[in-house]
Amino acid sequence: MSGKTVVFFPEGAFGPTNNCVGIGEQLKARGHRVVFIVEESFAGTLEARGFEERLMRLGPPPEVEEAPGQFWKDFIRETAPVFRKPTIEQLGEFIQPTWQALLDGSRYVEPRLREIFAELRPDVIVEDNVPAFPAVVTADAPWVRIVSCNPLEIKDAGLPPVFSGYPVADRSGWDEFTAEYDRTHREMWESFNEWVQEQGAPRLDDLEFIHTADLNLYVYPQEIDYRRPLPLDDSWHRLESCVRASDNVFELPEQLRDGEGALIYLSLGSLASADVALMERLVDVLGQTPHRFIVSKGPQHDQYELAANMWGEEFLPQPAILPMVDLVITHGGNNTTTECFHHGKPMVAMPVFWDQYDNAQRVDETGYGVRLPTYTFEPEQLTGAIDRLLADRPLHDRMAETARRLQANPGTATAAGLIERLAS
Repeated sequence: MSGKTVVFFPEGAFGPTNNCVGIGEQLKARGHRVVFIVEESFAGTLEARGFEERLMRLGPPPEVEEAPGQFWKDFIRETAPVFRKPTIEQLGEFIQPTWQALLDGSRYVEPRLREIFAELRPDVIVEDNVPAFPAVVTADAPWVRIVSCNPLEIKDAGLPPVFSGYPVADRSGWDEFTAEYDRTHREMWESFNEWVQEQGAPRLDDLEFIHTADLNLYVYPQEIDYRRPLPLDDSWHRLESCVRASDNVFELPEQLRDGEGALIYLSLGSLASADVALMERLVDVLGQTPHRFIVSKGPQHDQYELAANMWGEEFLPQPAILPMVDLVITHGGNNTTTECFHHGKPMVAMPVFWDQYDNAQRVDETGYGVRLPTYTFEPEQLTGAIDRLLADRPLHDRMAETARRLQANPGTATAAGLIERLAS
């Protein structure tokens, strides 16, 4: 097939962007032109990987220069006290304001997106984002939706409500949570739905903030995927992982090379790790164990010190590190969760916001890890979970087999093939 122009439009966060980078690398290797639409704060990061960039903003420019993803770092930091509350209380205090910020961004960027699509005339548009962008839906090109959060985002009344972190086997609380979501979100949805139609896009389904695309992809391993009472239609395809190639060769720091304990990776993601008090408590507890830790310190890396059995930096090449470790302590973000399966690593999941609760619950209830209360865990809960998972050889064997299967059939290649088919 002759070269096509594929435009990626990921959310301004590292997880969705990295998913798209992995797919984009496959398409570029097949001779296609790949262009990324990115926030101005990310300028140059995709060019450094060999892609074209088109810049945009989701809000008015700041008075001072901002770092990549700074808007969301600030937003998370200011909202952090809400993370200590039950998920049903987060609906009105965090989930709804987050949606509102996303929808405001969609409104703001609409004219710029139309300019970009008019210039590039893409053969296909790939959106890895959670709100609708009418410019994508109305462009003269087919479009692809990637769901890179937990697949409960694709609603099914027979499954727990998204963002709840509730178990599949216990329906108590589902109706109450769903009613509270309706109460806190309906007015906002009605306003956004009206605006979407004013821009020429179709009406949104009830309480949905994004349309179904010509091709729909979601990222989740078969081992923990949900058994849906209402099967998805043929436009939906599961990518069991979507791991980008790492340009980094990671060499284990000398201070961690020797020692009898296991090697463990601690990462609460680029946003949750901004909670310095939480990171300090984890360092204090884990510093008393016999294990060795690689720590992704996050944006507040200069605000706390690591223990003697640890090494870390603000940013780390996660895909290069995961093959080396024995266990991962994670916030339960979808990107890290699927990468752990891709590399066969059990997890201790400590969720903070959005779909992290759903991933943590799913990993726990399927036996591939342990979910812990992030802010109220007792030290022995964390150390006990680590010891149990490290000692569970059948679990490690199962995850190793999963890793072999996923690596033999990379989701990035599967997605690239489906996108090529749509573009043709």
